Amino acid sequence: MTGCRIFVQIVAGLLLAMLIAFSAAEAHEVRPAYLEIKETAPGEFSVLWRTPVMAGLRLPIVLQMPDGVRNLKEPIVQELSDSLLERRWIDSGPNGLLGTRIEFPGLQLTITDVLVRIERLDGMYSTELIRPSRPWTEIAAPRGTLATAEAFLKQGIEHILLGVDHLLFVLGLLLIVSTPWMLVKTITAFTVAHSITLATATLGYASIPSPPLNAAIALSVLFLGTEIVRAWRGQTSFTIRHPWVVAFAFGLLHGFGFASGLTAIGLPRADIPLALLMFNGGVEICQILFVAAVLVVMASFRKLDIHLPLWGRLLPVYAMGSVSAYWFWGRVAAMF
Repeated sequence: MTGCRIFVQIVAGLLLAMLIAFSAAEAHEVRPAYLEIKETAPGEFSVLWRTPVMAGLRLPIVLQMPDGVRNLKEPIVQELSDSLLERRWIDSGPNGLLGTRIEFPGLQLTITDVLVRIERLDGMYSTELIRPSRPWTEIAAPRGTLATAEAFLKQGIEHILLGVDHLLFVLGLLLIVSTPWMLVKTITAFTVAHSITLATATLGYASIPSPPLNAAIALSVLFLGTEIVRAWRGQTSFTIRHPWVVAFAFGLLHGFGFASGLTAIGLPRADIPLALLMFNGGVEICQILFVAAVLVVMASFRKLDIHLPLWGRLLPVYAMGSVSAYWFWGRVAAMF
């Protein structure tokens, strides 16, 4: 397992570098903005516009409707703990919105996306994921269920890629396990656990407020860091002997964190089953690819028989613990 540990230490260093680049994102806090446009009469629409709030600040994204659109009545704005919710009722004229462009000035300054859902009077709808590189959408004919599934699959993949704390936790699990069978048990337990709470929270059966949840997720990474050091010193603990139990317990917390990427959107109930399935699929695909990449390269590193000094082996783990401690205390402070 020497080559294995050397590789995961290198990956840990790379992830910590990514961490600095994405520090403003506060891992697991990058939630998409959400725009829902529902046709209520020919040329008339109800609009729901939700923008995320992070660290008490609204993301600098503006909804810019096409020229010629007018409000039927004054918009209603509601401040929530994690987002700002705006409702509008608009008239787009006899030609409707088909073929027009809706823009999102300021989106290019963020690392989040906008999920756009448009429902016509006949019940047909389309869903599209708008990225910072192209902060606008053109209203076209509905593209059907396949496009909706693709949008949520991409959202799940992006959510875990930007969830540096989740990747560090998975990396910590790889550092603790000592046998292939234990690795299978541990990763499976973690997957099952976060799938359970992701579904539970998305379907509305349970929820945890974001501030304490994010603090607990940071604490899970910090906890694993201390257990890794203990294992490398030749000591033992319940976590070292039964990592799959700890992976399952903390996986329940991480699942609630994943659910924030969906529940913050406020999806219509008709979209929830498909959104849940595809979003979780994106999360699992990304996690499997991450673990597989580590295992494939570990096999080659074992043959190199590279030896690092003790400080070189411990430095990434202490760095991981320091960053997660910074996350934890920062998130605890944010609650007050």
